[in-house]
Amino acid sequence: METPQRGQPLFGVLLKIISTIAFTAMATLIKYISDFYPPGEVAFFRSAFALIPVLIWVAWLGNFPAVFITPRIGGHVLRSVAGATSMFFGFSALARLPLSDATAIGYASPLLTVVLAAVLLKEAIRVYRWTAVVIGLIGVLVILSDYVGPESGPERSTLGAVFSVLAAFFGALAATQTRRLTWVESPGTIVVYFSTFTAIFMLATAPFGWVMPNWEHLPFLVGAGIFGGIGQVLLTQSYRYGEASLIAPFEYISMLWAIIVGYLLFHSTPSATMLIGSGIVIASGMFVIYREHRLGLKRSRERAAKTPAGPGT
Repeated sequence: METPQRGQPLFGVLLKIISTIAFTAMATLIKYISDFYPPGEVAFFRSAFALIPVLIWVAWLGNFPAVFITPRIGGHVLRSVAGATSMFFGFSALARLPLSDATAIGYASPLLTVVLAAVLLKEAIRVYRWTAVVIGLIGVLVILSDYVGPESGPERSTLGAVFSVLAAFFGALAATQTRRLTWVESPGTIVVYFSTFTAIFMLATAPFGWVMPNWEHLPFLVGAGIFGGIGQVLLTQSYRYGEASLIAPFEYISMLWAIIVGYLLFHSTPSATMLIGSGIVIASGMFVIYREHRLGLKRSRERAAKTPAGPGT
């Protein structure tokens, strides 16, 4: 595994911000072509071509081909099934929702990860984090209230909102499994196997409506994969240079990019309801990150107190 270099937190923040730009570019390309290709086909291109920057990164670290060595292939399959399902529903949602709305509902995923970590990993969750999760999910319900009743346009699809919630849930399930894998696996191994298995799983959807890409759309499909892979590499690298409590909150800057891109390219503007709900979800997510940081400091102090002093100390 790579050695963390915590002395360059601003560089870590910069990498995180650039990763949000890369993921927004990926989502933009996917939204452009979502009317022409089924989500399984789009997810295949996203995963297959993401391997290009990912494998370049792994080779640059000197971990190729050792990155493919793992005794826990079953854990990678489970993580990939959850992640591929999340990707499938997420791309289905992008075809039906404004970019900003899909992004906002996706912020529910870290909150749901707290719930699943308590259920599946038996992590102890205190009342503060439970409260933040409940408030955050109320914020999601505020966003979803825009989709209750008659649809107000082609991008105000109730089905799209349902897909987005399902994407958030399966994304949380994938994140929970990723948390379990990080106990024993390197980030490179997790990312490589995820992209590989997801591409294989999505290839199995080929008999169900795949369309031969034309030359005009092919750069969008390939570009979505390249940007997705670059975003994943930058995201992973960002946490080498700063504490998670510092780096993670910058994920929410992706809302700014989504609003800007949605307005300039798709002529959509966020509703007041969506902005209010997003504010609630983001505030809750920030509090969860803060509590994770405080608990991490507490655990570090407890470990230090239990460590016996060495000779001459």
